[in-house]
Amino acid sequence: MDDLIIRGGEIIDGTGAPACPGDVAVQDGRIVAIGSNAGREARRVIDASGQVIAPGFIDIHTHSDFTLPLNHRAESKIRQGVTTEVVGNCGYSTAPVLPGKAALLQDYLAAGAPWLELAETGFGQYMDDFPATSVNTVMQVGHATLRLMTVGLDDRAPTPEEMAQMERLLDEALAAGALGMSCGLFTAPGNYAATEELAALARVLRRHGGTYASHIRDEANLVFEAVNEAISVGEAAGVRVQVAHLKLSGMDNWGRTQDLLELISNARERGVDVHCDQYPYTAGSNPLRNLLPLWVHAGGVEAMLARLADPQAVDRIRTDIDRDGLTNFGRVESWDAVRIAISASQPEIAGRTVGAIASERSRDPLQTACDILLADKGHTRIVVTSMSEEDVQEILRSPMVMVGSDGNSLATHGVTSQGSPHPRFYGTFPRVLGRYVRELSVLPLPLAIYKMTGGSAIALRLRERGTLQEGHWADVTVFDPQEIGERSTYDDPHQYAAGISTVVVNGQVVIEGGEHTGALPGRVLRRRAGRVE
Repeated sequence: MDDLIIRGGEIIDGTGAPACPGDVAVQDGRIVAIGSNAGREARRVIDASGQVIAPGFIDIHTHSDFTLPLNHRAESKIRQGVTTEVVGNCGYSTAPVLPGKAALLQDYLAAGAPWLELAETGFGQYMDDFPATSVNTVMQVGHATLRLMTVGLDDRAPTPEEMAQMERLLDEALAAGALGMSCGLFTAPGNYAATEELAALARVLRRHGGTYASHIRDEANLVFEAVNEAISVGEAAGVRVQVAHLKLSGMDNWGRTQDLLELISNARERGVDVHCDQYPYTAGSNPLRNLLPLWVHAGGVEAMLARLADPQAVDRIRTDIDRDGLTNFGRVESWDAVRIAISASQPEIAGRTVGAIASERSRDPLQTACDILLADKGHTRIVVTSMSEEDVQEILRSPMVMVGSDGNSLATHGVTSQGSPHPRFYGTFPRVLGRYVRELSVLPLPLAIYKMTGGSAIALRLRERGTLQEGHWADVTVFDPQEIGERSTYDDPHQYAAGISTVVVNGQVVIEGGEHTGALPGRVLRRRAGRVE
């Protein structure tokens, strides 16, 4: 007898193939039969009539390592059909933490992980000790974290001894089963690294079959040069490259999507194993301090705060922004495009724009942004509208580009319900299926599912996941294609998605009838011999 049968739905298997009617039977955590299983019996039967049975969605780019230790049920992700999250992105990971360095990393990550307490740990111990959660996790080690553990926040090349220590820490993480290394080259300390430093670390990745994921140096005015750098690192070392949250940010750069996709396609044609991900929104999210010119960050947070209190430095910041736009985001319409997500010292301003706050205070918007950063000791987080809807749709159409939220697992209750985060944390996958598939017909449903499941599994080299096949792990999402959609908004983000009825992780039902069962069947998936399992 089977443990579970999901019966009577339209199966979209994650390969890009069209839907076909059928059932999915599960035993011991794995799929044992697909198709017409009318004669099979099971201890539990779920009726999927009128719904789609798909592989569990793979969120290929997240920062849920900041919140899963606080929100084991992964509420905002599992309720949008996500069964696997790839964490440790953009150069940020919460391990390794060397003796005496926990406070340094804690302060560095505070804008993204304000409620998480860090402790000294090696990467292997970190993976071993990661709590049971409702989703599978794939872990990466962050280049910025490695630099903080060795060079600190100094704007310089590492010494030979520091470089050797970074390579050793990376080697240890990869030996423990980390997928690879991520980089955040858009801000300190990642942007202090020359391409040669990245290439040396990429050679360590190659020895282990690890991967290189890059939040590139610039997603706005120098986006083409930045994508080329990421490709060149992977090409020279012979490692897989993941270009994070592909976009054209800043009004001066809109409309160049086809050129950007062609750049990546040409690299793939010459044999570079390069992949991309995207969140389907015109707004991004970042620490507020990252909008400021790179020179402002030199020497760490305390040095930055001293500059923000210096009128002459603020005048220089103004000149740079007037000339180049916001760092990494480019030119935006106004400071009304910048919305506060989390402010530790002034929680009442969450959800409001810097422009509106400045008007209320009768202050200049840039000076207001500096005031907020000073009050929050540099740890304010914001949402920035900087992309065009046309570019978002054009990137979404590409089969090369997978879907990733770039967001954390949150909940509508408890510590992670604070602030006014980006709605992508709650709505990325249902937004694609509701807005862009059903309402706007930007792409067909089987392709959308492929970009959330089988395509991501290929990019990550996931073993026995990402598609509905006999013998594969039973990660399954069941949804109503006429009802699925996001409820989360910029004004009211803490809302779970609509239309997800059932989610199964490793054969255990986590969402049933749209509600969380409390099950925590997720596993830490480790890379072994170039595959993740």
